[in-house]
Amino acid sequence: MITKKLIKRSNIKHALLVEPNFPIAKKSRNHHDFLPIGLLKISSYLKSLDINVKLIRYDEDLVNETKDFKPDVVFVTSLFTYWSNFVKEAVESCKKNFNVPVIVGGIYASLMTEHCKEFTGCDYVYSGVFEEAENLIPDYDLVDVDYQIIHTTRGCIRKCDACGVYEIEPKFLSKKSIKKEIVKKKIVFYDNNLLANRFIENILNELRELKIEKKISYCESQSGFDGRVLIKKPYLGKLLKEAGFKNPKIAWDGSIDEKEDIENQINILVESGFKPSEISVFVLYNFEIPYDEMEAKRVEAWKYGVQISDCRFRPLDSTFDNYNSHKREGQSIKDYYIHPKWSDGEIRLFRRNIRSHNICVRLGTKYYSPSAERKRIPIVLAKKFRDVDYTTAKKYIKDAWDPAICHKNPLTR
Repeated sequence: MITKKLIKRSNIKHALLVEPNFPIAKKSRNHHDFLPIGLLKISSYLKSLDINVKLIRYDEDLVNETKDFKPDVVFVTSLFTYWSNFVKEAVESCKKNFNVPVIVGGIYASLMTEHCKEFTGCDYVYSGVFEEAENLIPDYDLVDVDYQIIHTTRGCIRKCDACGVYEIEPKFLSKKSIKKEIVKKKIVFYDNNLLANRFIENILNELRELKIEKKISYCESQSGFDGRVLIKKPYLGKLLKEAGFKNPKIAWDGSIDEKEDIENQINILVESGFKPSEISVFVLYNFEIPYDEMEAKRVEAWKYGVQISDCRFRPLDSTFDNYNSHKREGQSIKDYYIHPKWSDGEIRLFRRNIRSHNICVRLGTKYYSPSAERKRIPIVLAKKFRDVDYTTAKKYIKDAWDPAICHKNPLTR
């Protein structure tokens, strides 16, 4: 356990915080990648002990340039288990360049502690939430962002098979207030189940008042909302809107049989002032529900007029993921995890369908055309057929795609 006494006893004066070179992907319309929030909180904690801190995103040249900093300890964060190679790379470089203890924490470190220790070669592994820094405001001076991350809860009231939250954060804890934590105008909530906070009404009322006072501009939830909570408390929809939430997501983890419940949840948000095109349904694919049923769920989402936020499932103990969306010849289970109920072709087809679906929703069109997107169709023709239905468009645009029907896998028709 990293404690104040241990740090003082170790006579630490300089601490290097390292974010491995994880792939950068757009996580939402308003912010990119995953902010190393754990490291930022640790920085605040270390600075409270008068320890000098430096944060870097791993790069071999940058590590070499950091030698003059002369750290007494190195903290490396980790994210998903299937990104373990990036953690190993960062740890090995730090071990090579600095003769000091290297400590790894984060999701991978917490879910696969022994594997992390052996695979990365680090000196120590920290599992779980770093309690010493949990209630501190992250050190945003170390990063160039115009938003902040907030947790109003830890843990989750659910125990979904595909999720490891309950292993890392077994107790569900709720904050009553976050008003004093606000330091930026844009807020992204990293709660796993925001609406389950037993003080959620107070939290949303605080945000509403801050928005009225123009102290915040908007809020967003990284995870999908638990619609079961929304059904029980439909008034939360209006509070979310008044609090300035953008692009709400509804979690649809279950089967097609839940379509009426999902429609009711979406209607609550629409009646609260959100446009259907602003709303997304969060779905998990490459899991227990096979391709054909997932396509049926997508078509239902099209009927509701909402977008889809998709996530490809990987097991909690998967330590690699070499999936490449650009590989036309396809890949196998040697490259990445493919669920027994799915195939590589279905994974790629479903992902293409989701992308095409979302473009149609955002543009308000009734068909999608790769040629039109790539501007291979004369502008005059593209404009002429922009507002027509799929059947009409198909007569003139050969690659027109219909979002309103289920697209079967050609190999299993």
